Amino acid sequence: MDQFRLNVCKHFNVKLANYSDLHTWSVNHIEDFWGFAWKYFDIIHSGSFSKIVDDANKMPGAKWFEGANLNYAENLLRYRDDRIAIRFKGEEEIEATYTYNQLYDKVTRTAKAFKDSGVKKGDRVAGFMPNIPETIIAMLATASLGAIWSSCSPDFGINGVLDRFSQIEPTILIAADGYYYKGKAFDSLKKLAGILHKLPSIQKTIIVNYINQGDISVISNAVRWTEFTDTDAKELEFVQVPFDHPLYIMYSSGTTGKPKSIVHSVGGTLIQHLKELVLHTNITKDDNVFYFTTCGWMMWNWLVSTLATGATVVLFDGNPFYPKPESLVEMADKYEISVFGTSAKYISSLEAENVNPSTISNFPRLKSILSTGSPLAEESFDYVYNKWKKNVTLSSISGGTDIISCFALGNPVLPVYRGELQCVGLAMDVVSFDGMASEIVGEKGELVCRHAFPSMPVYFWNDPDGLKYLEAYFTEYDNMWRHGDYIEINDHGGVKIYGRSDATLNPGGVRIGTAEIYRVAESIPQVEDSVAVGQKFEEDERIILFVKLKEGEVLDDNLIREIKSTIFAGCSPRHVPAIIIQVDGIPYTINGKKVEIAISKIIHGQEVTNKDALSNPEVLDEYRNHPQLV
Repeated sequence: MDQFRLNVCKHFNVKLANYSDLHTWSVNHIEDFWGFAWKYFDIIHSGSFSKIVDDANKMPGAKWFEGANLNYAENLLRYRDDRIAIRFKGEEEIEATYTYNQLYDKVTRTAKAFKDSGVKKGDRVAGFMPNIPETIIAMLATASLGAIWSSCSPDFGINGVLDRFSQIEPTILIAADGYYYKGKAFDSLKKLAGILHKLPSIQKTIIVNYINQGDISVISNAVRWTEFTDTDAKELEFVQVPFDHPLYIMYSSGTTGKPKSIVHSVGGTLIQHLKELVLHTNITKDDNVFYFTTCGWMMWNWLVSTLATGATVVLFDGNPFYPKPESLVEMADKYEISVFGTSAKYISSLEAENVNPSTISNFPRLKSILSTGSPLAEESFDYVYNKWKKNVTLSSISGGTDIISCFALGNPVLPVYRGELQCVGLAMDVVSFDGMASEIVGEKGELVCRHAFPSMPVYFWNDPDGLKYLEAYFTEYDNMWRHGDYIEINDHGGVKIYGRSDATLNPGGVRIGTAEIYRVAESIPQVEDSVAVGQKFEEDERIILFVKLKEGEVLDDNLIREIKSTIFAGCSPRHVPAIIIQVDGIPYTINGKKVEIAISKIIHGQEVTNKDALSNPEVLDEYRNHPQLV
């Protein structure tokens, strides 16, 4: 980060003393920043661009690097040597490694097989895959041809997959025969047959042998991965495409309606990820980089871009606590992971399981721990620094599928403050707005980005007039992105995220972010998890807090009083729930996010569609018609 700052100073003849100065310069000189980043990251391209951006004030619709063509796969496969590109660890002691040379060879063979099957620029290739090396290989082969990749993890239900893939009509489907979770093998072939029955666009299905299910006869037009990729290709042709050519189709969580199909560009994804990986995470070719993710979460796409740095990408598939709570921590030591990415929930669960990583190793290579998915509680900061490693950068990061990147994230040259994200990202003009659309500092408000950035969606699929795209982010403020999160930016540039503003609690007209309540409620020893929603009541709104207690605990009057008094002291009187209810489970999406809006719909008598987007939809039943809420 400091090297980049000094290079900017020299190139533009400016004085930027620190990150704050650099960030201010980057948002005031959007075109200069991204033009310099293009050269600094050595983006492999053909042709030359006539302008870096046509209008950075235009949202949506700003055009970037018009005239230049590039290929995402070419940039990720720039290194072709014997260093390890991918290291894989799965349950049941399954391991694999691929060097950069081997990866290039595998992608070359797969791309030829795709091309021979008729895949061309603009076609969609879908993956119904666990987080294994073949998924990356198939994606890179797709991108090399200028085709578009989209993926779901195999724990999605049939309807969840169809809600996504039926919108984009892929012609090729890559699927594993199954996956492992908690030591059990799950057969995907029957589910796959059900998907294909209602997905007529698929012309060929390629089956990866992962759990060794021998019979693929239930799948029509199916071929095994090993047979499909057994080609004699030697050289990989990288189809050159414009900067804004589609690369990925991602999906919103889809818990309150059909998922939005969000299209991300080749150039925007690449340059934004390199900014975050190289500058904000300080990744070099000597690093081993891990993120606990599935192929249905944008952190997979983010992680894969690490290949462009020459570092080693470490993949894991399965349950992070199998066969024991410290399994991933031991893996981090064994593979000398230097950047360990995970979710806030994983870190809090490690603490709940009394895992003390510092007794396993001193983790000499570990320099960064990244956390996302939900706000990282202050107590989790204490846990990492007291029980894991003291001299590590703990970076809570926040952005989303919508931008396939981050608004706020880590920074290797800044201090870590307990409970805060370190900074807003370079060239991201992110501010907090009050109710009058004025910038505020040190107060909670709407997360707004005031200038365009390259990784904005190019469009939504099946949204020809662009209305869905506009409604998603741009109805509140003209030419400004409203993300739907509550955010606070303090006077030293630190950031706090307070949860979704569209799931906001509003008792007595005071807007409250749910993350504030969770942080305090879940600090109580008896409380394992919680979810808060607002219920319309007597022409106002009251807060309902659902709590999942640790095994053997019961929600009695004493515990209710303790929870209320702790929230009163740790938040405010306005945050205190009117009713606290014990439940057996808290609903989460497959990507690990609490499902507040679905619960709100249920307690107001509305139906929840697309339950296949949830990892545990069965828990929703106990929220319906609860006697305390009628």
